[in-house]
Amino acid sequence: MRASTPRYRTLSLSTAALAAALATALAFTGCAANTPAADQESLTVTSSATDCTVSAPTASAGSVRFAVTNSGDEVSEFYVLAGDGTRVLGEAENIGPGLSRDLVVELTAGTYFTACKPGMTGDGVGKADFTVE
Repeated sequence: MRASTPRYRTLSLSTAALAAALATALAFTGCAANTPAADQESLTVTSSATDCTVSAPTASAGSVRFAVTNSGDEVSEFYVLAGDGTRVLGEAENIGPGLSRDLVVELTAGTYFTACKPGMTGDGVGKADFTVE
């Protein structure tokens, strides 16, 4: 008669291997370079029903923090768009009236656009050139 490995032992080893693989994958998902807040350029953005005002039209390359405040009476969004004006590089969504939200984007030197979208529909308002040096 041939000796065999009990079925529960094989299942237990397979489960342990799967758990180890998942734990390793989860450990690596949190690995990302974080830029300390002191090293980020900070700009303010005010979004209203009719305008999107960024505190400066330029920033230095690297991490740029946009502190977005919704002064309107509808939920709003804020976008950083690529130079083509259509590709979204970063967005802060669902900013309720009277609330603020930060958006941090890594930007290289170049020309971009910023825009707000009150009511979260349509083409948005206040689309403006934004230059990173």
